[in-house]
Amino acid sequence: MSHTLVKNLFIIISLLIVSSSAQALPKEDRVPGGLALIPISNEGELPRITYNNKPIAIISEYENFFAMVGIPLNTKPGQHHIELRWENGQKEQRSFTVSKKTYKAQYLTIKNKRKVNPNKQDMERIISEKKRKTRARTYWSDNIVNMDFIIPVDGRISSIYGLRRFFNNQPRRPHSGLDIAAPEGTPIKAVETGTVIESGDFFFSGNMVYIDHGQGLISMYAHMNRIDVKTGDIVNKGDIIGTVGQTGRVTGAHLHLSVIANQTSIDPVLLLNELKISANTEY
Repeated sequence: MSHTLVKNLFIIISLLIVSSSAQALPKEDRVPGGLALIPISNEGELPRITYNNKPIAIISEYENFFAMVGIPLNTKPGQHHIELRWENGQKEQRSFTVSKKTYKAQYLTIKNKRKVNPNKQDMERIISEKKRKTRARTYWSDNIVNMDFIIPVDGRISSIYGLRRFFNNQPRRPHSGLDIAAPEGTPIKAVETGTVIESGDFFFSGNMVYIDHGQGLISMYAHMNRIDVKTGDIVNKGDIIGTVGQTGRVTGAHLHLSVIANQTSIDPVLLLNELKISANTEY
């Protein structure tokens, strides 16, 4: 029996063991910024799957397997496809349709004008930090995916995913996560078990932590007051990783939570099964 076959059998058996605990699947929403769950046969070896040349996580519920495809916010509506590739070189494409979605605009006033229009020294720092962020966003481990997320902090939803943002009336990138307002010092919990792959103080994001949950599924926590973990730490779901703050570019104390799948920031609400809201809800 080849090493590859043994490895694939181990993955299948492990996924079946994990799925027996009835891990909840994320909510599917085939729109820009959403998720597509595409059924995958569990007969024989599991393929390697890509979307836009980026590796895709395989998740399971009982004996059912799915490709979990994060859909970028700039995706055009219409038909898209993933590519499945087996060890023997065989390839197959599976199509799915992305529907149109229009996100609302949000206008914010930032008192620290350098956080809107950085100076030359700031830009040097931002460029350096971008490399660290890219490494974290593109991190991949073959670990079984942990995705039964919990709400990381007790607070009020203050800003939802996808909003078209204007800082001091200047257009900037859409909101890439979920903001939860809470008093400074409120404990922040890890949404799932995983490994800390990056942490530190960043110009725009303030004190920030990235946690890998397996196969490109990553949670990111920003604007923290205090960080209680370091790169390389293994954390369990519910562990305190720091506290709420207002570091970086903010208008008040809150936690910014981002969820990354296949290097794409998606709506965190889709994985927060405890949070009975949708991206269309008014807060």
